[in-house]
Amino acid sequence: MLTTRQLHDIEQLRKEVETHDGLQLKLNWEMLRNRESDQLDFLYYENDELIAFLGLYAFGSTVEVTGMVKPRERRKGHFTKLFVDAMAVAKQVGYKKILLNAPASSDSAKEFLKKQGASYKLSEHQMQWQPQSLDAATGFVLRQATIADLGMRIRLDVEAFDVPLEDATAMERRIDGDEDTDMFMIDLNDETIGKIRVKREDGQAWIYGFSILPEHQGKGIGRKVLRHIVKQQSEAGHTVHLEVETKNAHALSLYESIGFKVVHAQDYYTYK
Repeated sequence: MLTTRQLHDIEQLRKEVETHDGLQLKLNWEMLRNRESDQLDFLYYENDELIAFLGLYAFGSTVEVTGMVKPRERRKGHFTKLFVDAMAVAKQVGYKKILLNAPASSDSAKEFLKKQGASYKLSEHQMQWQPQSLDAATGFVLRQATIADLGMRIRLDVEAFDVPLEDATAMERRIDGDEDTDMFMIDLNDETIGKIRVKREDGQAWIYGFSILPEHQGKGIGRKVLRHIVKQQSEAGHTVHLEVETKNAHALSLYESIGFKVVHAQDYYTYK
């Protein structure tokens, strides 16, 4: 479990790195604040100052890796030491897949990943909605998820996102405890066909896990649900954001059609 001081230091380092490099890091704050193990975070201090940080984010059999180094302290081996320690833990735990995450615009991150022999896998767009008029949407029911919906949520991750069953199960069980988060199920004609999660923090509303069963896709339901959520969160005073893989051209087109624009991109690399 990270201490209040450590979380503060990580946040201050994040701000310094993002300002210096002109990018946005993906640190999964909801997971950092709710750690149950000390083995997942690696911090390097000098003279009581946080110099480098690396975090492991487990999703079932898959673990994602993200980190950062104070700009003036780069190329001194600090991050490499944390990375070696983290990979030793990942090997000990037995994760089946390791994904290294880095901002797409970070040349220093790409150089490091190349040295580690990591292979590019995919990119993920971070998008922000540009305020505009949206009509009210009807023709579906949006309701708060219950414990009875866990099986359907897992099924949606597997069928709509091609997530391994083990990872989908671990992920859906974990996010039930997130604060300031709504998990909605999408019903059509008394049948549950999809889900969408909204997390609010610091005036921002982030949309995650938006999925519709394959047999109900392409019928305009997703567009209606998305329009409803965006309109609702915007009118509540939040800026609205989401993430989408670049290879998911259909989803990217859907989001752009109602006013979302790409503001940042994250690259993912596989590491063996």
